[in-house]
Amino acid sequence: MKKSILSLAYLLPIIPFCVCAEEGTPTVEKSQFHLFNPTPKEHLRELNTDRPDQTESPYTVDAGHVQFEWDLANASFDRDRSGGGDVASRAYGFAGVNAKVGLLNQVDLQLVLDGHVSARVTDRVAGTVTKASGFGEMQTRLKMNFWGNDGGRTALGIMPFVKWPLPTSAVRNGELEGGVILPFGMDLGAGWGLGVQTEVDFVSDGAGSHDFEYFNTVTVGRELIGALAFYLEFAARVTPATGGAWQGQLDLGFTYGLGDHMQFDLGCNFGLTDTAPDFNPFLGFTVRY
Repeated sequence: MKKSILSLAYLLPIIPFCVCAEEGTPTVEKSQFHLFNPTPKEHLRELNTDRPDQTESPYTVDAGHVQFEWDLANASFDRDRSGGGDVASRAYGFAGVNAKVGLLNQVDLQLVLDGHVSARVTDRVAGTVTKASGFGEMQTRLKMNFWGNDGGRTALGIMPFVKWPLPTSAVRNGELEGGVILPFGMDLGAGWGLGVQTEVDFVSDGAGSHDFEYFNTVTVGRELIGALAFYLEFAARVTPATGGAWQGQLDLGFTYGLGDHMQFDLGCNFGLTDTAPDFNPFLGFTVRY
């Protein structure tokens, strides 16, 4: 079973390019709008977010508007009994945010701050407890939409990003890292939607060098009742330099819209492999201006 899932993890990057592009026809020529000439409210596209699932959205924030996607609270719990050991880990995060601004009709700029992080690792065999806390990492991301921003059944985007080398701390590695994300979306009809993402990261190996890491996801979602919707997602992270070790997660979450510009979300990511955290619950909120 694990072998078949791992094969899917490597095949996911090709899925977006097996679907032909479909251009929508916007009701107004929106290319005229930019940061200093905002899109009128009557022409804003439907609210789209990069949270709560791990699959990023291919849609950008409308030109001249800002959107805040708050990670109000999240937690991660894991227990590792491999190799005769027994290590319990837990971490809590608060007030993380992805702050976005629409630069052009198909381009937005994002600043991602992790917020405050508190972690505790208990080695039950050695009888030791390690604690760490502080503010986490900071990223800058630029999202560009190729098609589907304002209509059509499919959409594709690209999002390069950089994680800045903030001073090293107990919850930051102090390294310059980055990568590129290719998010794809598709309307499946009957209220169902599909999202697929492939991501290539350039990450520190902890020894002064960097490795490539591959992160792929697929998610399906549907409206349930009124403004309530759900999604189910599979995510896989592979780092070839570690000898093939990979992390698999199965994620379930819900969103609830409050009007056209606000959305609450909650859910939990469940580890499918020993290398992934056992549980990762979260609560979030999005608002657009």
